[in-house]
Amino acid sequence: MANPVLVIMAAGMGSRYGGLKQIDPIGPNGQILLDYSIYDAHRAGFDRVVFIIRPELHEAFEDAIGKKARRFMQVDYAYQTLDNLPNGLTAPEGREKPLGTAHAVWCAKELTAGCPIAVINADDFYGADAFRKMYDYLASAQDDDKFRYCMVGYQVENTLTENGTVSRGVCTADENGLLAHIIERTAIHRDADGVIRYDADGDAPAGEIAPGTPVSLNLWGFTPSFLPSLDDGLREFFAGKLPDNPMKAEYYLPFAVDALIKDGKATAKVLTTDSRWYGVTYREDKPTICAAVAAMTENGDYPADL
Repeated sequence: MANPVLVIMAAGMGSRYGGLKQIDPIGPNGQILLDYSIYDAHRAGFDRVVFIIRPELHEAFEDAIGKKARRFMQVDYAYQTLDNLPNGLTAPEGREKPLGTAHAVWCAKELTAGCPIAVINADDFYGADAFRKMYDYLASAQDDDKFRYCMVGYQVENTLTENGTVSRGVCTADENGLLAHIIERTAIHRDADGVIRYDADGDAPAGEIAPGTPVSLNLWGFTPSFLPSLDDGLREFFAGKLPDNPMKAEYYLPFAVDALIKDGKATAKVLTTDSRWYGVTYREDKPTICAAVAAMTENGDYPADL
């Protein structure tokens, strides 16, 4: 069986950070969040990484990140563009916004054919435990009567920031530890009374989330069947949701997985971790991340010259 490949969704990095050169260092020697993900993935057993980027970022990305990653892993690039689509599909005229995370992963289809893949965001700190559990699952996962996927579920309280709200895929697992359904909740926050709540969103009312509830941070594991399945998923998205909002509607990874589960075609094992998430959702988050990474470095979890 082919060794699992790490797929990193980085097509939005340039626009969010104002260019790769401005990515904030968070480690003791100028390391960025992505450096730690690649290091943790390599330690877990991954020996190949595919970065999904915009074509115009290739040179800057290779200089800032790719060259360092090549010391540990085989590095390849896939490009998320609006014309990179299944045969017969055309993006709406005038559309500039990318088509979403599921489309981003589909763009790596040819590079990862026949390989299990782990998918992550470029700008989240996931922790070594999550990569170990993901690699161990993918190293032996095989489809049978269903596609056998997985995700890493973080305890919701370990994924909050004190500087604003976050969006998370709130997960419900069944008695076998398989994902029953996933609901995207926007504006999750901890109130002054310590209760974790989410705001109303359109027709969905506000509510509470119990501590310990698993949430998705887009750390997914897929057998080789997943990317080909996205051909049909993209066609359904173009026929269904995209016409309602042609300039902004996006095809998200959790939606794609949820649809396969509801159709009885797939399962997704929820791999739980008590790791703490760190990210730069807000500029004010940076001191917290820097302090955490400094403590982990001091503790010997990471070398200072990573």
